[in-house]
Amino acid sequence: MNATPFSGIDGSDHAVLLLHGLSSSPLELRFLARLLADEGFATHTPELPGYSAGTGHQPMEQWISAAVAEFDRLAARHRHVSICGLSMGATLAAAVAHERPAARALLLLSITLNYDGWAIPWYRFLLDYVYYTPLRSRYRYREQEPYGLRNEALRSKIARAMQKNDISEVGPAFIGLPALHEAGRLAGSVKKKLKSIGTDCLIIHAIDDETSSPHNARFVGTTIGASFLRTIWLDDSYHMITSDNEREVVARECALFLRESVAATVSSHNPAPVVSRALARRLRQLATVARKA
Repeated sequence: MNATPFSGIDGSDHAVLLLHGLSSSPLELRFLARLLADEGFATHTPELPGYSAGTGHQPMEQWISAAVAEFDRLAARHRHVSICGLSMGATLAAAVAHERPAARALLLLSITLNYDGWAIPWYRFLLDYVYYTPLRSRYRYREQEPYGLRNEALRSKIARAMQKNDISEVGPAFIGLPALHEAGRLAGSVKKKLKSIGTDCLIIHAIDDETSSPHNARFVGTTIGASFLRTIWLDDSYHMITSDNEREVVARECALFLRESVAATVSSHNPAPVVSRALARRLRQLATVARKA
């Protein structure tokens, strides 16, 4: 198993296990990992066999086992270990939190329980049937614009990278059908386990997420068993929120929540969702339009 080096301040008592998206690489999380390290957290962004790009194919149970093993490695060295995931990595992070309830905090970034965003092609549901045909070993889903990015300059850069390579800093150019099938199995399993996850939880999601709609975040927020729960909605990003326009906001909010999780006592009171002023104005405008319709 390959993994990025552990990073952060030597002797830190709080480590963060960072899990990237499906069939991707730690590149997706490098900005977040760097900021958390600068803030004094030890970070670890591993490659997981059968899940990460270029590591073959394994069932989702093996993804969970590999991620849990990485968690245990950190737990042997640090007083607190939190879990953070992006996209399907957030779904995997929730599965790890279920297996390791001692986790300090759970950070779910663009969690994907259903591929139901506005850019998902209409034929996506047919892939579930194609998996059971001989095409499953040959078909690969190709990523399309906007590549999870609202930032047009970065999107152009990624488009060029996708043409030259099979992977970029915001994910792979292609995802194999077996991986998508196992991701669906993972999501179905996590949906059933959310109520029993009591780990302090931060949810960050873009209201314009083109891959996983806000319904994913709302479902988690109303289902998960966490006593300390915070939801943050972004209004200037798409799916890849660790790379897009609000990546600094995401990183700062993650660091803040990790500190608050350590400092806070368990409370039955859930803080209200946090929204930016721009988002609040937009929501009011949408409500006005809805009333007039």
